[in-house]
Amino acid sequence: MTNKPKLTPAEWEIMKTVWALDRPVSVRDVLGHAFPDGEKAYTTVQTVMNTLEKKALLRREKTGLVNFYSPTRAQEEVLKAEMASLVSRMFGGSIPALANSLLSLEDLSLEEIGTIKALIDQKEQELKGGES
Repeated sequence: MTNKPKLTPAEWEIMKTVWALDRPVSVRDVLGHAFPDGEKAYTTVQTVMNTLEKKALLRREKTGLVNFYSPTRAQEEVLKAEMASLVSRMFGGSIPALANSLLSLEDLSLEEIGTIKALIDQKEQELKGGES
């Protein structure tokens, strides 16, 4: 097991649900919350959750006959690791190259550009504040 496991889209979907529910969850809990119209089978969700346990992203505890799963890592921690991997793989580790790619998206709105500018300004102020 590596420190930075790669997640498949199905694993992300399950993890986002586990993080959102913010309590130990059963397969049925995840199934009811993420797939209320039966889009996925119980056994599919169970298999993905067992895989996430093997990747050490979920911890399983049995209560009676039911397994309850809890995340072992915070969502932000996993997201940062995945983003670092993406930037390394696709942009040679260059954050400016990633930003350029995002800014070149054709459907980026003026509101989104303004939000990005505000986030950059905020980060700049944080970094300047740390220099004092």
